[in-house]
Parts: sequence; structure tokens; C-alpha cells
Amino acid sequence: MTDPWPAHWRPPHWTAADVQALRLGAALFARGEWWEAHEAWEVPWQRASGPDRAFLQGVILLAAALHKRWHHGSLTHRNYHKAARHLDTLPPAYAGVDLARLRAEVWDALHDPALRPALHPPSSPGA
Repeated sequence: MTDPWPAHWRPPHWTAADVQALRLGAALFARGEWWEAHEAWEVPWQRASGPDRAFLQGVILLAAALHKRWHHGSLTHRNYHKAARHLDTLPPAYAGVDLARLRAEVWDALHDPALRPALHPPSSPGA
């Protein structure tokens, strides 16, 4: 898999540890290890502010939505909608992630246990 976080998409103030946590969480998320992805993103989220915090809060809540759906049987999708409120404050692509695609994949995965959404780069480098 190519690095979905090339330098020109990374927020310039993210540390190497933040980027590593994003990568680790993204890999866990794509494997359906949503609780573990949530945990990987916690430390950078605690330090983040502004749009970075909204982004991390959003992806953490998406992971929580999937975890609650498929590990606890929740049908409310409350965390998905909370995530949307955070992600709606951001551009369509943020931190190298196509947010519209991510949200659509998570929504589909909330209804089909076989699906595994992932954090994908935007389709165009200028996004």
C-alpha cells in the first residue's frame, strides 16, 4: 500500500509520532479492529486543537460507531452522527484522508458486517 500521507498533505505541525499514530490507527481500522484504532488515535487527539482535533475526534467516533454496532449490537448510530458534526467542519479531504469516502464506507459498514472501511487518500493530489 502506498503511503496515504505524503508530506504535502500532512498538517505541517503534526509530529512524526502523530503521523505514526494515524498510520497505526488506519491499519487497525481497515482490519476491523475499531477499538484498537480508537486507542491509537487517543494520544494525538489529546494534544490536538482546531481542525486537527475535529479530524481526530471524527475518526475516533467513526471507529466507536463501528465498534458499538458490531461488538455491542447498537442500532442507533449515534457516534456516526456525532462524528459527522466534527467532520462537517473540515474540507472534503483532511490530513490526507478523503472524508466523504470514509463516511460513506463507514455508513455502509454499519449495515453490513462484512465490510471494512478504510482511510483513503483523496483521488486528486490537490484535494
